[in-house]
Amino acid sequence: MSGALSIGELGRATGVKPTTIRWYEAEGLLPAPARSEGGHRVYAQAHLHRLSFIRHARDLGFPMPAIRALLDLAAEPERDCTAAHAAATTQIAAIDDKLRQLTALRAELSRLAHACQGGTVAECRILETLAS
Repeated sequence: MSGALSIGELGRATGVKPTTIRWYEAEGLLPAPARSEGGHRVYAQAHLHRLSFIRHARDLGFPMPAIRALLDLAAEPERDCTAAHAAATTQIAAIDDKLRQLTALRAELSRLAHACQGGTVAECRILETLAS
C-alpha cells in the first residue's frame, strides 16, 4: 500500500477499528494525521507502520504503558534494547500468572461440574455453590 490512507483504509490494513485509531491518537500513541481540505484525516505509511506495531503489541497482551515505552524505544534505534527485553519478560510473567489463575478456575469449575449429577434445580450443586 502506498500514499495517503483514509481512516477506513488504515483500519482495514491493520484490523483496527476507526474509533480505536482515534483513541490511539487522543492518547498520543499515534501522531495526529494531516487533514484534507475537507477536514478528513489523511494517514501516511508511518501511521500504518506504527499502528501495526501497536496492534501486534496489543495482540501479545502488552498493557498500554508498556506499548508506549516500546514505541519510545523503537524511535531510538541506537539505544540498548535491555528495556525491550525487560518488557517482554514482564509480559511473560503476567501471562504465566494468568495461566495459573485460569488453571485454578478450570479445576474449580471441573470440580463443580463433576459434583452435578443432574436432578432438580433445587438440588443443583453448581447453583448452590454459586449462590453461596
